[in-house]
Amino acid sequence: MFLLAFLLGLAVGLGFWVWQQVHLNWYLERLLQPLNSHDDKISHIKLLLRPRLRQDISMVNKQRQDLQQSLSTYKEILNFAPLGYLQVDEENQLLWCNQQAREILYLQRWQPGQVRLLLELVRSYELDQLIEQTRDWQKPQVQEWVFHPACEDAKVMTAVKSMFLRASSLPLPAGQVGVFLENCQPVLDLKQERDRSFSDLAHELRTPLTAIRLVVETLQTRLEPPLDRWVNRLMQEVDRLINLVKSWLELTQMENNPTMQLNLEMVEMRSLIISAWETLEPIAHRQSLNINYSGLESIHIQADKSRLYQVFINLLDNSIKYSPAATTINIETKIISPNNGQMLEINIIDSGVGFAVADLPHVFERFYRGDKARYRSPVNEVNSTTGIAGTGLGLAIVQQIVIAHGGVIKAMNHPQTGSAWIQIQFPQIMTNSPS
Repeated sequence: MFLLAFLLGLAVGLGFWVWQQVHLNWYLERLLQPLNSHDDKISHIKLLLRPRLRQDISMVNKQRQDLQQSLSTYKEILNFAPLGYLQVDEENQLLWCNQQAREILYLQRWQPGQVRLLLELVRSYELDQLIEQTRDWQKPQVQEWVFHPACEDAKVMTAVKSMFLRASSLPLPAGQVGVFLENCQPVLDLKQERDRSFSDLAHELRTPLTAIRLVVETLQTRLEPPLDRWVNRLMQEVDRLINLVKSWLELTQMENNPTMQLNLEMVEMRSLIISAWETLEPIAHRQSLNINYSGLESIHIQADKSRLYQVFINLLDNSIKYSPAATTINIETKIISPNNGQMLEINIIDSGVGFAVADLPHVFERFYRGDKARYRSPVNEVNSTTGIAGTGLGLAIVQQIVIAHGGVIKAMNHPQTGSAWIQIQFPQIMTNSPS
Protein backbone atom coordinates (compact mmCIF):
# COMPACT_ATOMS: atom_id res chain seq x y z
CA MET A 1 0.00 0.00 0.00
CA PHE A 2 2.82 2.32 0.87
CA LEU A 3 4.63 1.48 -2.40
CA LEU A 4 1.45 2.18 -4.38
CA ALA A 5 1.08 5.59 -2.73
CA PHE A 6 4.74 6.38 -3.45
CA LEU A 7 4.40 5.45 -7.14
CA LEU A 8 1.20 7.45 -7.42
CA GLY A 9 2.89 10.52 -5.90
CA LEU A 10 5.89 10.09 -8.19
CA ALA A 11 3.63 9.89 -11.23
CA VAL A 12 1.78 13.05 -10.20
CA GLY A 13 5.09 14.87 -9.64
CA LEU A 14 6.49 13.80 -13.00
CA GLY A 15 3.26 14.75 -14.69
CA PHE A 16 3.37 18.23 -13.15
CA TRP A 17 7.02 18.63 -14.21
CA VAL A 18 6.21 17.56 -17.79
CA TRP A 19 3.30 20.00 -17.84
CA GLN A 20 5.61 22.83 -16.70
CA GLN A 21 8.11 22.00 -19.46
CA VAL A 22 5.39 21.89 -22.12
CA HIS A 23 3.98 25.19 -20.87
CA LEU A 24 7.43 26.77 -20.90
CA ASN A 25 8.12 25.51 -24.44
CA TRP A 26 4.78 26.89 -25.59
CA TYR A 27 5.63 30.26 -24.00
CA LEU A 28 9.03 30.31 -25.68
CA GLU A 29 7.49 29.42 -29.04
CA ARG A 30 5.14 32.36 -28.76
CA LEU A 31 8.02 34.60 -27.70
CA LEU A 32 10.08 33.55 -30.73
CA GLN A 33 7.14 33.45 -33.17
CA PRO A 34 7.93 36.80 -34.83
CA LEU A 35 11.10 35.24 -36.21
CA ASN A 36 10.85 33.66 -39.70
CA SER A 37 10.61 29.93 -39.10
CA HIS A 38 11.31 29.09 -42.79
CA ASP A 39 14.87 30.31 -42.55
CA ASP A 40 17.24 27.56 -41.44
CA LYS A 41 19.55 30.08 -39.77
CA ILE A 42 16.65 31.57 -37.83
CA SER A 43 15.54 28.11 -36.74
CA HIS A 44 19.06 27.41 -35.56
CA ILE A 45 19.06 30.69 -33.57
CA LYS A 46 15.75 29.70 -32.01
CA LEU A 47 17.23 26.41 -30.83
CA LEU A 48 20.18 28.28 -29.34
CA LEU A 49 18.00 30.94 -27.67
CA ARG A 50 15.59 28.55 -26.00
CA PRO A 51 18.00 27.28 -23.29
CA ARG A 52 19.29 30.81 -22.72
CA LEU A 53 15.76 32.14 -22.21
CA ARG A 54 15.00 29.32 -19.81
CA GLN A 55 18.11 30.22 -17.83
CA ASP A 56 17.21 33.93 -17.77
CA ILE A 57 13.64 33.23 -16.69
CA SER A 58 14.90 30.97 -13.92
CA MET A 59 17.32 33.69 -12.80
CA VAL A 60 14.58 36.33 -12.75
CA ASN A 61 12.35 34.06 -10.69
CA LYS A 62 15.20 33.48 -8.25
CA GLN A 63 15.85 37.22 -7.93
CA ARG A 64 12.13 37.85 -7.33
CA GLN A 65 12.10 35.24 -4.58
CA ASP A 66 15.22 36.77 -3.01
CA LEU A 67 13.66 40.24 -3.06
CA GLN A 68 10.48 38.95 -1.48
CA GLN A 69 12.54 37.20 1.19
CA SER A 70 14.53 40.40 1.86
CA LEU A 71 11.32 42.45 2.10
CA SER A 72 9.87 39.98 4.60
CA THR A 73 13.09 40.11 6.63
CA TYR A 74 13.12 43.92 6.72
CA LYS A 75 9.47 44.04 7.77
CA GLU A 76 10.17 41.55 10.53
CA ILE A 77 13.13 43.65 11.73
CA LEU A 78 11.02 46.83 11.71
CA ASN A 79 8.28 45.06 13.64
CA PHE A 80 10.76 44.41 16.46
CA ALA A 81 12.35 47.87 16.25
CA PRO A 82 11.96 50.15 19.32
CA LEU A 83 10.82 52.99 17.02
CA GLY A 84 7.57 53.27 15.11
CA TYR A 85 7.70 53.24 11.31
CA LEU A 86 5.06 53.94 8.70
CA GLN A 87 5.13 54.36 4.93
CA VAL A 88 2.67 56.23 2.71
CA ASP A 89 2.30 56.46 -1.07
CA GLU A 90 2.12 59.59 -3.25
CA GLU A 91 -1.54 60.08 -2.27
CA ASN A 92 -0.82 59.80 1.48
CA GLN A 93 -2.37 56.35 1.69
CA LEU A 94 -0.94 54.18 4.44
CA LEU A 95 0.88 51.26 2.83
CA TRP A 96 2.48 49.66 5.87
CA CYS A 97 3.41 50.33 9.49
CA ASN A 98 5.05 48.31 12.24
CA GLN A 99 3.64 47.35 15.61
CA GLN A 100 5.27 50.27 17.43
CA ALA A 101 3.64 52.80 15.08
CA ARG A 102 0.25 51.13 15.56
CA GLU A 103 0.60 51.48 19.33
CA ILE A 104 1.90 55.08 19.25
CA LEU A 105 -0.76 56.35 16.83
CA TYR A 106 -3.58 54.07 18.03
CA LEU A 107 -4.07 52.48 14.60
CA GLN A 108 -6.43 49.73 15.73
CA ARG A 109 -8.65 50.23 12.68
CA TRP A 110 -5.83 49.48 10.24
CA GLN A 111 -4.98 45.90 9.31
CA PRO A 112 -1.96 44.66 7.32
CA GLY A 113 -2.77 44.62 3.63
CA GLN A 114 -5.22 47.52 3.81
CA VAL A 115 -4.55 50.72 1.87
CA ARG A 116 -6.34 53.69 3.46
CA LEU A 117 -5.76 57.42 3.70
CA LEU A 118 -3.53 58.20 6.67
CA LEU A 119 -5.69 61.19 7.61
CA GLU A 120 -8.68 58.85 8.06
CA LEU A 121 -6.72 56.81 10.59
CA VAL A 122 -4.63 59.50 12.35
CA ARG A 123 -5.99 62.99 12.95
CA SER A 124 -2.68 64.83 13.20
CA TYR A 125 -2.07 68.01 11.23
CA GLU A 126 1.61 68.01 12.24
CA LEU A 127 2.24 64.52 10.85
CA ASP A 128 0.41 65.31 7.62
CA GLN A 129 2.37 68.55 7.20
CA LEU A 130 5.66 66.75 7.83
CA ILE A 131 4.91 64.20 5.10
CA GLU A 132 3.94 66.91 2.60
CA GLN A 133 7.09 68.94 3.30
CA THR A 134 9.27 65.86 2.92
CA ARG A 135 7.69 65.05 -0.43
CA ASP A 136 7.86 68.65 -1.70
CA TRP A 137 11.42 69.39 -0.57
CA GLN A 138 12.81 65.86 -1.15
CA LYS A 139 14.88 66.15 2.02
CA PRO A 140 14.70 64.39 5.41
CA GLN A 141 12.70 66.37 7.98
CA VAL A 142 12.31 66.29 11.77
CA GLN A 143 9.19 67.43 13.64
CA GLU A 144 8.26 67.47 17.34
CA TRP A 145 4.74 68.00 18.66
CA VAL A 146 2.20 66.96 21.29
CA PHE A 147 -0.03 64.27 19.80
CA HIS A 148 -3.62 63.99 21.02
CA PRO A 149 -4.89 60.51 20.03
CA ALA A 150 -8.47 60.09 18.83
CA CYS A 151 -10.31 56.95 19.91
CA GLU A 152 -13.80 55.80 18.93
CA ASP A 153 -14.35 53.87 22.17
CA ALA A 154 -15.46 56.36 24.84
CA LYS A 155 -14.41 54.02 27.66
CA VAL A 156 -10.89 53.70 26.28
CA MET A 157 -10.70 57.42 25.51
CA THR A 158 -10.60 58.32 29.21
CA ALA A 159 -7.40 56.28 29.60
CA VAL A 160 -5.73 57.65 26.46
CA LYS A 161 -3.18 60.37 27.23
CA SER A 162 -1.48 62.91 25.01
CA MET A 163 2.16 62.28 24.24
CA PHE A 164 5.17 64.21 23.01
CA LEU A 165 6.33 62.75 19.67
CA ARG A 166 9.43 63.20 17.55
CA ALA A 167 9.11 62.17 13.88
CA SER A 168 11.94 61.80 11.37
CA SER A 169 10.87 61.48 7.74
CA LEU A 170 12.69 60.65 4.51
CA PRO A 171 11.62 60.79 0.85
CA LEU A 172 11.30 57.49 -1.03
CA PRO A 173 10.94 56.69 -4.75
CA ALA A 174 7.60 57.16 -6.56
CA GLY A 175 6.47 59.92 -4.21
CA GLN A 176 6.38 57.67 -1.17
CA VAL A 177 7.48 58.87 2.28
CA GLY A 178 8.77 56.88 5.25
CA VAL A 179 8.37 58.21 8.81
CA PHE A 180 10.11 57.02 11.99
CA LEU A 181 8.19 57.84 15.18
CA GLU A 182 9.60 58.13 18.70
CA ASN A 183 7.49 58.52 21.82
CA CYS A 184 9.43 61.04 23.92
CA GLN A 185 6.76 61.37 26.61
CA PRO A 186 8.48 59.02 29.12
CA VAL A 187 11.69 61.08 28.88
CA LEU A 188 9.73 64.31 29.25
CA ASP A 189 7.87 62.95 32.29
CA LEU A 190 11.16 61.88 33.84
CA LYS A 191 12.66 65.33 33.25
CA GLN A 192 9.64 67.05 34.79
CA GLU A 193 9.75 64.74 37.79
CA ARG A 194 13.47 65.46 38.19
CA ASP A 195 12.85 69.20 38.01
CA ARG A 196 10.09 68.98 40.61
CA SER A 197 12.36 67.00 42.91
CA PHE A 198 15.19 69.51 42.57
CA SER A 199 12.80 72.42 43.10
CA ASP A 200 11.45 70.83 46.27
CA LEU A 201 15.00 70.25 47.45
CA ALA A 202 15.95 73.86 46.67
CA HIS A 203 13.00 75.13 48.72
CA GLU A 204 14.05 72.97 51.64
CA LEU A 205 17.67 74.15 51.45
CA ARG A 206 16.93 77.86 51.68
CA THR A 207 16.20 77.93 55.40
CA PRO A 208 19.23 75.91 56.64
CA LEU A 209 21.58 77.80 54.30
CA THR A 210 20.36 81.12 55.66
CA ALA A 211 20.90 79.86 59.19
CA ILE A 212 24.42 78.66 58.35
CA ARG A 213 25.27 82.05 56.86
CA LEU A 214 24.18 83.83 60.03
CA VAL A 215 26.46 81.56 62.09
CA VAL A 216 29.38 82.22 59.73
CA GLU A 217 28.81 85.99 59.94
CA THR A 218 28.99 85.72 63.73
CA LEU A 219 32.24 83.75 63.55
CA GLN A 220 33.79 86.30 61.16
CA THR A 221 33.57 88.99 63.85
CA ARG A 222 35.06 86.81 66.58
CA LEU A 223 38.01 85.06 64.93
CA GLU A 224 41.43 86.66 64.52
CA PRO A 225 43.95 86.01 61.72
CA PRO A 226 45.03 83.54 60.54
CA LEU A 227 41.91 81.55 61.54
CA ASP A 228 39.54 84.07 59.95
CA ARG A 229 40.62 83.03 56.42
CA TRP A 230 38.92 79.65 56.90
CA VAL A 231 35.70 81.37 57.91
CA ASN A 232 35.94 83.70 54.91
CA ARG A 233 36.37 80.71 52.62
CA LEU A 234 33.36 79.08 54.28
CA MET A 235 31.32 82.25 53.68
CA GLN A 236 32.21 82.18 49.99
CA GLU A 237 31.06 78.58 49.66
CA VAL A 238 27.81 79.26 51.54
CA ASP A 239 27.10 82.24 49.28
CA ARG A 240 27.74 80.05 46.24
CA LEU A 241 25.20 77.50 47.49
CA ILE A 242 22.66 80.24 48.21
CA ASN A 243 23.13 81.62 44.68
CA LEU A 244 22.68 78.13 43.27
CA VAL A 245 19.40 77.65 45.13
CA LYS A 246 18.12 81.09 44.10
CA SER A 247 19.07 80.51 40.46
CA TRP A 248 17.44 77.09 40.38
CA LEU A 249 14.18 78.40 41.84
CA GLU A 250 14.23 81.34 39.43
CA LEU A 251 14.79 79.07 36.42
CA THR A 252 12.06 76.66 37.52
CA GLN A 253 9.62 79.53 37.88
CA MET A 254 10.50 80.81 34.39
CA GLU A 255 10.08 77.40 32.77
CA ASN A 256 6.76 76.75 34.51
CA ASN A 257 5.53 80.17 33.43
CA PRO A 258 6.98 80.95 29.96
CA THR A 259 4.84 84.11 29.76
CA MET A 260 6.44 85.52 32.91
CA GLN A 261 5.33 88.91 34.15
CA LEU A 262 7.55 91.51 32.47
CA ASN A 263 7.69 95.19 33.35
CA LEU A 264 7.78 96.40 29.75
CA GLU A 265 9.21 99.78 28.82
CA MET A 266 11.17 101.27 25.95
CA VAL A 267 14.81 100.32 26.54
CA GLU A 268 17.79 101.82 24.67
CA MET A 269 20.02 98.84 24.01
CA ARG A 270 23.43 100.46 23.51
CA SER A 271 23.36 102.24 26.89
CA LEU A 272 22.09 99.06 28.59
CA ILE A 273 24.97 96.99 27.18
CA ILE A 274 27.54 99.64 28.13
CA SER A 275 26.06 99.82 31.64
CA ALA A 276 26.43 96.04 32.05
CA TRP A 277 30.04 96.26 30.86
CA GLU A 278 30.85 99.07 33.30
CA THR A 279 29.62 96.84 36.15
CA LEU A 280 32.06 94.12 35.09
CA GLU A 281 34.90 96.44 34.09
CA PRO A 282 36.91 95.96 37.34
CA ILE A 283 37.13 92.22 36.60
CA ALA A 284 37.94 92.84 32.92
CA HIS A 285 40.67 95.31 33.94
CA ARG A 286 42.56 92.56 35.82
CA GLN A 287 42.97 90.69 32.50
CA SER A 288 43.45 93.86 30.41
CA LEU A 289 40.28 93.08 28.44
CA ASN A 290 38.51 95.66 26.31
CA ILE A 291 35.12 95.91 24.65
CA ASN A 292 34.53 96.90 21.03
CA TYR A 293 30.96 98.02 20.34
CA SER A 294 29.88 98.51 16.72
CA GLY A 295 26.57 99.02 15.01
CA LEU A 296 23.52 101.03 16.00
CA GLU A 297 24.04 104.08 18.19
CA SER A 298 20.40 104.47 19.22
CA ILE A 299 18.00 101.56 19.10
CA HIS A 300 15.00 100.95 21.37
CA ILE A 301 12.97 97.83 22.02
CA GLN A 302 10.02 97.15 24.30
CA ALA A 303 11.43 95.01 27.11
CA ASP A 304 11.95 94.50 30.82
CA LYS A 305 15.06 96.55 31.53
CA SER A 306 16.14 94.71 34.69
CA ARG A 307 15.74 91.31 33.01
CA LEU A 308 17.77 92.33 29.96
CA TYR A 309 20.41 93.80 32.23
CA GLN A 310 20.61 90.36 33.86
CA VAL A 311 21.06 88.79 30.40
CA PHE A 312 24.00 90.99 29.41
CA ILE A 313 25.66 90.81 32.82
CA ASN A 314 25.76 87.03 32.55
CA LEU A 315 26.83 86.89 28.89
CA LEU A 316 29.60 89.46 29.31
CA ASP A 317 30.74 87.79 32.54
CA ASN A 318 31.15 84.51 30.62
CA SER A 319 33.01 86.27 27.81
CA ILE A 320 35.43 87.82 30.30
CA LYS A 321 36.20 84.52 31.99
CA TYR A 322 36.77 82.62 28.72
CA SER A 323 38.86 85.29 26.94
CA PRO A 324 42.69 85.32 27.15
CA ALA A 325 44.38 88.33 28.71
CA ALA A 326 44.86 91.51 26.66
CA THR A 327 42.18 90.65 24.09
CA THR A 328 38.93 92.27 22.94
CA ILE A 329 35.28 91.26 23.29
CA ASN A 330 33.30 92.35 20.23
CA ILE A 331 29.63 93.37 20.42
CA GLU A 332 27.70 94.16 17.25
CA THR A 333 24.09 95.32 16.86
CA LYS A 334 22.14 95.51 13.62
CA ILE A 335 18.61 95.33 12.24
CA ILE A 336 17.63 92.30 10.18
CA SER A 337 14.42 91.64 8.23
CA PRO A 338 13.47 87.95 8.34
CA ASN A 339 10.04 87.04 6.92
CA ASN A 340 9.26 90.65 5.99
CA GLY A 341 9.61 91.79 9.62
CA GLN A 342 12.26 93.65 11.59
CA MET A 343 14.35 92.27 14.45
CA LEU A 344 17.27 93.55 16.45
CA GLU A 345 20.26 91.21 16.24
CA ILE A 346 23.00 91.38 18.89
CA ASN A 347 26.23 89.42 18.45
CA ILE A 348 28.68 88.89 21.32
CA ILE A 349 32.00 87.33 20.26
CA ASP A 350 34.77 86.68 22.76
CA SER A 351 38.43 85.85 22.07
CA GLY A 352 38.52 82.40 23.66
CA VAL A 353 38.80 78.89 22.25
CA GLY A 354 35.09 78.62 21.43
CA PHE A 355 32.67 75.78 22.06
CA ALA A 356 33.39 72.16 21.24
CA VAL A 357 31.18 71.01 18.39
CA ALA A 358 29.66 68.30 20.58
CA ASP A 359 28.76 70.91 23.23
CA LEU A 360 26.89 73.36 20.98
CA PRO A 361 23.45 71.63 21.18
CA HIS A 362 23.67 71.59 25.00
CA VAL A 363 25.05 75.05 25.82
CA PHE A 364 21.75 76.30 27.28
CA GLU A 365 21.01 73.17 29.31
CA ARG A 366 21.15 73.51 33.09
CA PHE A 367 24.30 72.22 34.82
CA TYR A 368 25.87 71.25 31.48
CA ARG A 369 29.67 71.19 31.57
CA GLY A 370 31.37 71.00 28.22
CA ASP A 371 34.93 71.15 26.93
CA LYS A 372 37.50 71.41 29.76
CA ALA A 373 39.17 74.21 27.80
CA ARG A 374 36.10 76.32 28.63
CA TYR A 375 35.69 75.02 32.18
CA ARG A 376 36.07 77.85 34.64
CA SER A 377 38.12 77.36 37.77
CA PRO A 378 36.58 77.38 41.26
CA VAL A 379 38.48 80.59 42.03
CA ASN A 380 36.79 82.39 39.14
CA GLU A 381 33.42 81.04 40.25
CA VAL A 382 33.87 82.42 43.74
CA ASN A 383 35.10 85.80 42.52
CA SER A 384 32.26 86.23 40.02
CA THR A 385 30.25 89.42 40.41
CA THR A 386 27.08 87.88 38.99
CA GLY A 387 24.58 86.09 41.14
CA ILE A 388 24.18 83.20 38.68
CA ALA A 389 27.65 82.73 37.30
CA GLY A 390 29.37 79.52 38.30
CA THR A 391 26.15 77.64 39.10
CA GLY A 392 25.76 76.08 35.66
CA LEU A 393 22.36 77.78 35.34
CA GLY A 394 23.34 81.17 33.92
CA LEU A 395 22.82 80.47 30.23
CA ALA A 396 19.65 78.50 30.93
CA ILE A 397 18.19 81.56 32.72
CA VAL A 398 19.37 83.84 29.92
CA GLN A 399 17.57 81.67 27.35
CA GLN A 400 14.31 81.76 29.32
CA ILE A 401 14.45 85.57 29.60
CA VAL A 402 15.08 85.95 25.86
CA ILE A 403 12.22 83.56 25.03
CA ALA A 404 9.89 85.49 27.37
CA HIS A 405 10.62 88.61 25.27
CA GLY A 406 9.69 86.77 22.07
CA GLY A 407 13.33 86.49 20.99
CA VAL A 408 15.74 83.69 20.14
CA ILE A 409 19.30 82.99 21.27
CA LYS A 410 21.93 80.82 19.58
CA ALA A 411 25.40 79.59 20.50
CA MET A 412 27.94 79.23 17.70
CA ASN A 413 31.64 79.46 16.93
CA HIS A 414 32.82 82.31 14.76
CA PRO A 415 33.81 80.90 11.33
CA GLN A 416 36.99 83.01 11.12
CA THR A 417 38.36 83.14 14.67
CA GLY A 418 36.74 80.02 16.15
CA SER A 419 35.78 82.03 19.25
CA ALA A 420 32.48 81.61 21.10
CA TRP A 421 29.67 83.53 19.40
CA ILE A 422 26.35 84.25 21.14
CA GLN A 423 23.63 85.69 18.90
CA ILE A 424 20.35 87.18 20.21
CA GLN A 425 17.41 88.40 18.15
CA PHE A 426 14.66 90.62 19.61
CA PRO A 427 11.43 91.84 17.95
CA GLN A 428 9.53 95.11 18.63
CA ILE A 429 12.11 97.60 17.37
CA MET A 430 11.95 101.39 17.48
CA THR A 431 14.84 103.16 15.73
CA ASN A 432 13.82 106.59 16.99
CA SER A 433 13.81 107.70 20.59
CA PRO A 434 10.34 107.43 22.16
CA SER A 435 8.69 110.73 23.01
